[in-house]
Amino acid sequence: MKSFRYIARDSSGRRREGLKQAVSSNALLGWVREQGLIPVSVVEMSAAVKPARRITHRRRIKSADLASLCWQLTTMVEGGVPLTSALETIAEDIDNLHLQQVLQQVVEKVQKGESFSESISKFPKVFNQLFCTMILAGETGGRLSTVLRRLAEYFDERDKLSKKVRSAVAYPVFVFSFITLIVIFIMAFIVPRFRTMFEQMGAELPAFTQVFMGFYDMIRYNLLYILGAVLMLIIFAVLVQSRTKKGHYFFSRMALSIPLLGGIFRQAFLAMFCRTTSTLLAAGVSVLEVFEILSSMTGNDIIKKAIEGTREHIVVGSNISLSMAAAGFFPNLMVKMIQVGEESGSLSEVLNRTSSYYERRVDTTITTVIGLLEPIMIVTVGAVVLVVVLALYLPIFTMSNIPG
Repeated sequence: MKSFRYIARDSSGRRREGLKQAVSSNALLGWVREQGLIPVSVVEMSAAVKPARRITHRRRIKSADLASLCWQLTTMVEGGVPLTSALETIAEDIDNLHLQQVLQQVVEKVQKGESFSESISKFPKVFNQLFCTMILAGETGGRLSTVLRRLAEYFDERDKLSKKVRSAVAYPVFVFSFITLIVIFIMAFIVPRFRTMFEQMGAELPAFTQVFMGFYDMIRYNLLYILGAVLMLIIFAVLVQSRTKKGHYFFSRMALSIPLLGGIFRQAFLAMFCRTTSTLLAAGVSVLEVFEILSSMTGNDIIKKAIEGTREHIVVGSNISLSMAAAGFFPNLMVKMIQVGEESGSLSEVLNRTSSYYERRVDTTITTVIGLLEPIMIVTVGAVVLVVVLALYLPIFTMSNIPG
């Protein structure tokens, strides 16, 4: 007989745990089920003790956190566990301390008689307008578990998409940082040694080497001024972007115009737009409310203006596809797909498929960007090394050719 520690849940979701001897873990699992409990984990006491669960203290709630929350709620609500018990159970096991505290407050509000949607609306930094609207629609229509499942799938896809975009942005940053480190290493350790050697030789340097050394001296003696100017420029850009409407609009347009990356940002938004609209419409949210939620989910002025313009056209009686075409931002393919969805009465399904299409486009574009940046990095590093080698070794070659 072996000793096991088991953790289980009863029909109301309460946590049960204890120690028991059994021939094997399978035998103990059978005993737990015979007691009318749902087994969570069974660990042999002689096995290595696992490290304590890591509690994170970050206040930012990621899409992955919300997806995990929704999946757990879906499973427990579909299993007949009361909502308050499900929330209490999830709050006990969640890793993010901030989300755990928020869920505990939500439980308290629900126990006092507030609806779930009303309770979570008190925490807009955690549960955005989309989340609250979806939960309200689920409660009103008696389809809470269905809505929670759609939210879980939505946040899962959104998390995958954001990771793809971050990876696309991270690669150019890595390339630029790598090249910068190479230049700093050359300027700090290699060039000074050759300069000392040139001074000891006392001969006149070739023009190319003189220009290179002049550039090196300019960087060396004005480094603090250059760094200060760059820092001031960054601060000025941030202030202009955050404090003025024209500045914010300019940087919004610039973000969408960056070669290669701008296309990724645009396609990622289109995928998110289709996925969000599909999710909300499937939950029974009105079209006008959908576009109001979409407008609140982006900080890019160009995109926000297109969404608000589309909503204004819908308000005066135009259908969705014509309104989007009038906005002048959405591609013809998306407009045509939405037109097909409107005419066939399957707009949510069409938008879901369109979202998958643009997510594949994001994958393809990211692959293209990485494929282009790899040779660019090789050529750039090679060019930097070539310039340095020519500038530093040209005097040596020239002097060796002088007849003694």
